[in-house]
Amino acid sequence: MKKSIYLFRHGQTFYNRDKIFTGWKDSKLTPLGCKQARMVAKQLKGKEIDVAYHTRLSRSKNTLKEVLKFHPECNVVLVDDRMIERNYGVVQGISHKKYISENGIEKFDFYHRDYRSKYPKGESIEMVEKRVNSFVKDIIKMIKKDKVNVAVSAHGNSMRPFRKYFEKLSVKEMMSLENPYDEFFEYEIKC
Repeated sequence: MKKSIYLFRHGQTFYNRDKIFTGWKDSKLTPLGCKQARMVAKQLKGKEIDVAYHTRLSRSKNTLKEVLKFHPECNVVLVDDRMIERNYGVVQGISHKKYISENGIEKFDFYHRDYRSKYPKGESIEMVEKRVNSFVKDIIKMIKKDKVNVAVSAHGNSMRPFRKYFEKLSVKEMMSLENPYDEFFEYEIKC
């Protein structure tokens, strides 16, 4: 028997649209982000979802809400912040443009795509990966024990280690990923 994890990113937020470091700030979905959430929902319409996860941030919760409109069979919805977005620390709420003008594009690119580096008071992707892997191991155990399909409404940077785990990617490959707002990834688990 096989069960599935359906992984998707929240729709576009106002901070995403305006190229502002979002991190743990609670930026709402734009009208396009709402449309993207509905697109993911329609793609998942024919799938069975027994358990669903979102983070405390409204963009994750509201994207999942769209998906679950097609899934009355899902009566377990849980909040888990182990797959919350990367904490950008002191730069949360600052525009990319402002950061680049004050620090240069090289520093922006370095912090933005380096695995071990972090902005002051923030997290590296390596740190995000540790908490995401803990989440992944727990949901795999649950799937095998309870024989359920799981939906996960994640964030761009938490999807990177999630995909690395299941797609057996290198750190370099993971760091080059661009996670779409309007598609989902399916990973089968043998029970």
